[in-house]
Amino acid sequence: MDVPVWLWIVFAVTVVVSLAVDLLAHRKAHVIGFKEAGLWSALWVGLALVFGGVVFLTLGTTAGTEYTTAWLLEKSLSVDNLFVFALIFAYFKVPREYQHRVLFFGVIGALVFRAIFLTAGVAVVNRFTFVLFLFALVLFYSSYKILSGQEENFDPGKSFAVRMLRKIMPVQDEYAGTHFVVHKEGRRIGTPLLAVVAAIEAADLIFAVDSVPAVLAVSDDLFIVYTSNAFAILGLRALFFLLAGLLDRFHYLSHGLAIILAFIGVKLILQACHKMISTSIPEIPSPVSLAVIVVILAVSVTLSIRRPPRPPGELGGAAGTGGTDAGTANTDK
Repeated sequence: MDVPVWLWIVFAVTVVVSLAVDLLAHRKAHVIGFKEAGLWSALWVGLALVFGGVVFLTLGTTAGTEYTTAWLLEKSLSVDNLFVFALIFAYFKVPREYQHRVLFFGVIGALVFRAIFLTAGVAVVNRFTFVLFLFALVLFYSSYKILSGQEENFDPGKSFAVRMLRKIMPVQDEYAGTHFVVHKEGRRIGTPLLAVVAAIEAADLIFAVDSVPAVLAVSDDLFIVYTSNAFAILGLRALFFLLAGLLDRFHYLSHGLAIILAFIGVKLILQACHKMISTSIPEIPSPVSLAVIVVILAVSVTLSIRRPPRPPGELGGAAGTGGTDAGTANTDK
């Protein structure tokens, strides 16, 4: 795809200005409330859609549809990140007023790492088409782990990044405001806030294993895949604070994400077969992919709202029935 240089410049300026405005707006540590998170979420979504409109007008309908599909896909997959963020914050007992600052620097790291991974991924896919089959297997396996409940537990304290940080410098147990590093007795000592950033970056690297192959199924153009990723990542902090305390209610969303991953895996296989075996093998068009993702997300959210999760310890069946057997069954679970 022939992307004009000025469009890359517009994208870069938009991201830098957005991050600067966000940092200035939150330069004083404070708890992000629901209303503030809602306003910022609307701003990030609106910014992503406006940029999508620019892509439509500049690069055409196909590019615009691919951008929208990739952005929505990355936005939906990023929900898994929110659960991990909550786990990390709980593990390190991060004060609520410091959480936005941590996520801000986590986002910057994610933007850098995704640029590296996506650039490498696009180069590999364009040269070695058979890699699409390997990417499809990764997505199928991830889908299987989610549906079967066999996802690996993420232990923030034992992540590679946190362990490496502790080897590089000592990390104290007490927070020092919003400082990541303090100086004591002529030594630089990390604060728990620095360890939290390291844990978040490690988590993003894990999620990139699913995210990068998934978005490359939508487009193999670096501009489309990276800009869609960037705008999805930029809105991640506001989405976290918007949904804080509500994540457990969307209990069917993980199932929906698993189905989306499997669908994208099928899309990758068809793309590979179309390129390597026969052009008569149809590919799944981007508008169809977009529609499927929207429908799956809508159904997942609707089911979560209509069928809320049962409180822990609540017994199945009618009240007053089941006796000892019911109690035993509940305990075994």
